[in-house]
Amino acid sequence: MFNRTKKAYEVLSDPHKRAIYDSVGEKGLRTDGWELVQRQKTPAEIREEYERLAEAAEARKLLQNTNPRGNVIINVNATEIFSPYDESDFPRIEVSSMSIAQSIEAPLTRRDTLTLSGNLMSSNGNGSGGFVVCGRRLLNKGWLELDVGAGNGLLVGVKGGRTLSSLVTLNAGASTNFRDNGVIPGLFTTLGVQLDKHTLGSLTLNAGGQASMTTQIDRNTERYAWSTSFVIGSPHIYFSIAYTHKMIENELKLKAVAKVGTFGFMAEYGAEKKISKYSSVLAAVSIGVPTGVILKFKVIRSQQTYVFPIHLSEEIVPAAVFYATVTPIIVWFFVKKSIIEPMQAERKNIEIEKTKRTNEQRMNQKRQEAMAALDLMQHTYERIVQEETERQGLIIVKATYGQTEEDNQNEFIKEASIDVTIPVQCLVKDGVLELYNSSKSDLPGFYDPCIGEAKILRIDYLHNNVNKSIVVKDIEAVRLPR
Repeated sequence: MFNRTKKAYEVLSDPHKRAIYDSVGEKGLRTDGWELVQRQKTPAEIREEYERLAEAAEARKLLQNTNPRGNVIINVNATEIFSPYDESDFPRIEVSSMSIAQSIEAPLTRRDTLTLSGNLMSSNGNGSGGFVVCGRRLLNKGWLELDVGAGNGLLVGVKGGRTLSSLVTLNAGASTNFRDNGVIPGLFTTLGVQLDKHTLGSLTLNAGGQASMTTQIDRNTERYAWSTSFVIGSPHIYFSIAYTHKMIENELKLKAVAKVGTFGFMAEYGAEKKISKYSSVLAAVSIGVPTGVILKFKVIRSQQTYVFPIHLSEEIVPAAVFYATVTPIIVWFFVKKSIIEPMQAERKNIEIEKTKRTNEQRMNQKRQEAMAALDLMQHTYERIVQEETERQGLIIVKATYGQTEEDNQNEFIKEASIDVTIPVQCLVKDGVLELYNSSKSDLPGFYDPCIGEAKILRIDYLHNNVNKSIVVKDIEAVRLPR
């Protein structure tokens, strides 16, 4: 009873929670995301926001429950471009193979999950495929998995994993593939060790059709990631190293891979660019012996992946390497300028207009409050200016807040900026102006003249009879004099 009374008091004493409760009831209080909703919204707006948040929560729940994953690989043979087989005017480009893999999950209980996966592959007119049903159970310190599949014969397998300590894990599994020409067994075990906060080492043993032993070290930090592995097996022995440099500000990753062994060698370089919240594209060039030159495109959308390896040359041809490197850059800039940027600009304009309509009434009120505050600040402004003049302290000559022209950062847009000289001067205390790293539109005498747009604050001031100027971003802290 006490807890229910306490909760009722918290709801009734908070105007924001009270408005939500009055509009959509107790179920609205259990919906996540209200912290992003303005407290000044009307009951109708709150109901609309609740419906939007409920739909988003339902979509997230569906995605988490099914966890669909897809992978499509389309191999393209374009070797005739650089090594023509005949005298025809146009080189022949063909799809040499294609594969599709898909999987979904079906949670049965909190500890049991059923996974259905399938794959199809077609290469040079020959096709194959398979279907696997996987049951997984979470244990106290590990997991257990049972696989049953069909395709190229009946497949039965069992896997498991256990956490041995806070730093060591052990995974192992066994499988049996029943084919027309015999039974193919398989066995693997992996020992993983957490070497430090960002580094993981592992040792994997495989026994079966292609026996091998793999030693691998992976390191992943905020700015970079690298991985190195050494494989001893049948039919090849090789060493590989991969490095990824993360440019977080540009949402860009630069990647390089090198591999050398008894099969020959391979080097790969490329870049991955995030173009939206759930989408990214990757382009990479692979050069090696005996693989030749391969240009790879990858499109990632949520948990769906589409890969397009384009085989340009069976040997290392300089022309193929050059065009494989330059073509993705040209294509990217063309697509960016003609498709991506216009779409992003249109989406941004729609969001800005929606925000303006939603907040129009509130912003008119803020504008009126700011104008009223200026009248009240006039006497304080004159007093502070007089005091600062006598001590040759900090005098705000002019302060402007708002949006600037794109081609001239020193020129403010008249309709999207306001004069805030008086409010800024009134914030000066004992010759010091200090503004914290929050939006300036929340300061007394300020309001947002251009909702949704990037804003700056420019202050021209006089200190010790010396004219100075400073420009800061909307949420950047300020301390004057410097």
